[in-house]
Amino acid sequence: MTRIAAVHGVLAPHRHAQHEITDMVARVCLPDGADRRVLDRLHRSSRVRTRHMTLPLEAYEKLDGFGAANDAFIAGATELGAAAVRGALHAAGLRPEDVDLLIFTSVTGIATPSIDARLANRLGLRPDVKRLPLFGLGCAGGAAGLARTHDYLLGHPDEVAVLLSVELCSLTFQRDDSSMANLIATALFGDGAAAVVACGPDHPAARRELPGPAVVDTRSRLYPDTGHVMGWNIKSSGFQVVLDPSVPDVVRRHLASDVTGFLADHGLKPKDVSAWVCHPGGPKVLEAVTEALGLPDEALGVTWRHLADVGNLSSSSVLHVLRDTLAGDPPAPGTPGLLLAMGPGFCCELVLLRW
Repeated sequence: MTRIAAVHGVLAPHRHAQHEITDMVARVCLPDGADRRVLDRLHRSSRVRTRHMTLPLEAYEKLDGFGAANDAFIAGATELGAAAVRGALHAAGLRPEDVDLLIFTSVTGIATPSIDARLANRLGLRPDVKRLPLFGLGCAGGAAGLARTHDYLLGHPDEVAVLLSVELCSLTFQRDDSSMANLIATALFGDGAAAVVACGPDHPAARRELPGPAVVDTRSRLYPDTGHVMGWNIKSSGFQVVLDPSVPDVVRRHLASDVTGFLADHGLKPKDVSAWVCHPGGPKVLEAVTEALGLPDEALGVTWRHLADVGNLSSSSVLHVLRDTLAGDPPAPGTPGLLLAMGPGFCCELVLLRW
C-alpha cells in the first residue's frame, strides 16, 4: 500500500479577522451606498473567524481584471508551493532529488509553464521528474490528487510521489458583484497550500516508522445532471463562482450510499471509521455530511476547527485537515480512516486510509 510519509501545510502571509474581510468585500463588491445587512449576515453565519490572504487587504480594491489577478496567482502560488514541498520533504526525511513524480492541483489560477514546472528547478528536482498538473477539480482536488498519487505508486512501488495543492481563492473574488454566490464565496474561502509526500511500498522510506497512514483504496463518483451546481463562469474579470443552493441537498441524496458501499467492499461500516478527514465545504455542507452519514457531532471536529481558523482553502483544505489529524491524537494503529471531499462535476472523492 502507498504510505503517506509527511503532510505539510502553509498559509498565505496576510491574516485577518473575518470582520476585516467583510469590510473589504463591502467596499469592493457592493454598490456605493448599498445595504450591507445580507453581506454581514452571510459572513457571520459562515462559522469562519480568521482567514489568510495573498495580498494586503487594500490591494484587492486596486486589483482589476483577470490578468492582474492571475499574475498575483503565479507569484503567490510559486512562493507558497515551494514552502509546502520543502516542508513536506524535510518532515519525510527525503531530498528533492528523491522525488519521481510531482502532481500539482489548483483551481484558482492558470499558468503555462505550469506551477509545477516553475518549481522544479527552484526546488532542485531531477530533470527527469514526471509532472502532472490537474485543473478543474475544485474542492475535490486534494482528495482526487491523493487518489491519483496512489494509482501511480501502485504501478511504481519503489518510487516517491509528491502531491502539491495551492489555492489562492481570494484572487477570484469578483469586484462589483453583489450576487449571492459571490458574497458566500467571500465569506468562506481563504488562501493556502499543502504538500503530501507518499512512498510506494517497495521504497526504503516506506519501511521506516512513518507518522502517516497507508492508502488502502480510492473511489470516485460523478453525479449526472449536477454540473450546474458548482464551478466557474470564466469572465474577462476572472473566475466568477457558480455555487447553487442545492449543494447540501445533493450531498444528502448521494453521499451515504457511496460511503457505505465503498466501506462495505472492505468489510467496514461507518461506525468502524476511526477518523473522518473531511473537506470543510461550509456549515451547511458539513451539516449535510453529518446528517447523511449519521455521524456524532464530534466526528468532524477537526474539520470544523479548520473552517473557523482559516476558512475553506478549496483543494488544500482536506490536506490541512489530514495534517491536523496527524498532529493531534492519532487513531489507533490498524484502524481505518476515510478522507473525503466534494467538488465541481458534481463529484465526490473517497480515500480509504489505514493508520
